[in-house]
Amino acid sequence: MIWVLCNLLFSSALAPAAESKPRLLILGDSLTAGYGIPKAAAYPALLQAKIDQAKLGWIVANGGRSGDTTRDGLTRLGWLLKKPADILMIALGGNDGLRGVAPNAMKQNLTKIIAEARKKSPGIRIVIAGMQMPDNFGKDFQQKFQLVYGELAKQEKATLIPFLLEGMAGDARYNLDDQIHPNEEGHKIIAAHVWKTLESMFKARPVASE
Repeated sequence: MIWVLCNLLFSSALAPAAESKPRLLILGDSLTAGYGIPKAAAYPALLQAKIDQAKLGWIVANGGRSGDTTRDGLTRLGWLLKKPADILMIALGGNDGLRGVAPNAMKQNLTKIIAEARKKSPGIRIVIAGMQMPDNFGKDFQQKFQLVYGELAKQEKATLIPFLLEGMAGDARYNLDDQIHPNEEGHKIIAAHVWKTLESMFKARPVASE
């Protein structure tokens, strides 16, 4: 009995420290969820490893779900933000484009996601990770699709990662056999790319003492 009580007291003492850590929520699709590879090898987990190595004290929440569009992300956001987030990284839109969703409709969903996040956490910082469409979708659609991310980042004063898959998209060495989803090496490239943007944001927010 004494051993059980000691464990309960120890757990209670640790809980406030864990809850006080700042939190990054990545709202995404299969690219974020780590389709086809162990979740521990997906880029959100690799970001967590970089954070831990640098002793920055952040928690990365993987809010990726395969198949999600921007509309799906908007539907899930409220549940994901039951635990407050300090940074919301939005990595959605690829499935919208592949399904032929109009870029303006995609932009409206992304705008609503940002508004909902700020409503729940007024001080939340927003990061938008852009995507691109393959050449077979036509230049007009490609351009309109890609412009959404830059326009939205400017409109919402958000931080922009122009292309989430920079440096590995279309390269067979870094993708699964479907040539759509990154393999483990591809996720390492994504993590390094995202880290360049997020590292300074992690350091800008003081970490509560544990």
